[in-house]
Amino acid sequence: MAIFMVNSIKRSIKNFLSQGHERSVKAKKNIVTTILIKGASIGISLVLVPLTINYVNVEIYGIWLTISSIVAWFSFFDIGLTQGLRNKFAEAKAAGDDESAQIYVSTTYAVLGIIFTTVWLIFLVVNPYLNWANMLNVSVEFSSEISLLAVIVFTYFCLQFVLRVITTIITADQEPAKASLIDLVGQAVALLIIVVLIHTTEGSLTDLGLALCIAPIFALVGANIFFFSGKYKPYRPSWHKIKFLHAKSLFNLGGVFFVIQIASVVQYESANIIISRNFGPAEVTSYNIVYKYFGVLNMVFMIFIIPFWSASTEAFLKHDFSWIKNSIRKYNLLNLAMFVVGFVMLLGSNFIYDLWLGEGTVEIDFYLSLFGFLFFSVGMFGSKYVNFLNGIGALRLQFWSSLISPILYIGIVLILIKVFKMGVYAVFIAAIIANVNAYLLAPLQYYMIIVKGKSGIWIR
Repeated sequence: MAIFMVNSIKRSIKNFLSQGHERSVKAKKNIVTTILIKGASIGISLVLVPLTINYVNVEIYGIWLTISSIVAWFSFFDIGLTQGLRNKFAEAKAAGDDESAQIYVSTTYAVLGIIFTTVWLIFLVVNPYLNWANMLNVSVEFSSEISLLAVIVFTYFCLQFVLRVITTIITADQEPAKASLIDLVGQAVALLIIVVLIHTTEGSLTDLGLALCIAPIFALVGANIFFFSGKYKPYRPSWHKIKFLHAKSLFNLGGVFFVIQIASVVQYESANIIISRNFGPAEVTSYNIVYKYFGVLNMVFMIFIIPFWSASTEAFLKHDFSWIKNSIRKYNLLNLAMFVVGFVMLLGSNFIYDLWLGEGTVEIDFYLSLFGFLFFSVGMFGSKYVNFLNGIGALRLQFWSSLISPILYIGIVLILIKVFKMGVYAVFIAAIIANVNAYLLAPLQYYMIIVKGKSGIWIR
């Protein structure tokens, strides 16, 4: 009986994966694979939090998170190139133009290599003059260690921005499961190193930084070698294929993504800095625990939504609007399911925090959990529309909203904290209000393009 049920389940899964449009079949197979990979990734991510807190302490862990956020600001030097590559690679591959695809890949690696080498050298010169203790509102005794940590983290960010081009290529090829596997390997190595450190050393901010930075680079280097020696050998970066003139088309599309990325960095990466300056590094830890807890919802949702970007590019070019509409309907049902799951997570949040981190390790205000849940709910609702619009390059409205939203966010969060004396949860409230594109503009733009068939400003 048990064998019969197992075989029946296997047949049902096989039928589900093989039914539908070829584009949908590919997406479903990647979704199922990604669920398994992301499940392991989420598990490792959750295990790492209490391990790292216990290895150092709540305040030092908060310092690590804040330094990472400050360095992440430099991600805008990517100037949207990888996002531009994602669309251009998908278009070239769909047209069977392998040479153009290789040129775009080679040029992206070259431009990013030049940019981030320059930025890294400038940072090495400037870093000794930065007063990190004052910037983070911590004791001066941490100054030298934080300065060293900043160099480690900045070096990591610069390297990974170049090396992560391979994940952009894989995702553009509608195989995000393989891109997720690379991240999983990096996380697994980091977990192993942290466990070794716990048993062999005293808590060290520098050692923590090295462990969490070296592991992902190890995984990315291995991925570049593996994929460019195998499946993506026709697109392997080559000095002879670097065409800086082709960078113009990447810049034209990437430039818009660049502004959108800046808005995202300002709006989300500034949160840790604002919290550290106004409430201290320990509260940065509280905020990030809530972010990671409800971020699990977003990670699960992104498993389903990531294939939609590149698939939308192909579907829109082929005028397959019925497939796009059907996909959005399914994502709306998934949104509803995720909201229900998130609400249950909210009700049991305090119990889960104690179970996860150890009772009394970190005290978390219920309002912080409530608005963290609402923040991710709004983000997930808008993400399906944003991914569609990114896939077809309809970025004009998102571009203009990105110019306004960071200013709106900073203004609101400072008013809520300084004037209304709200706690850390003010960061989530401000982010929700400022994210106009997610809950208003992107859904409206999708409706006007796909349902009403409008062009003009909606399609630009």
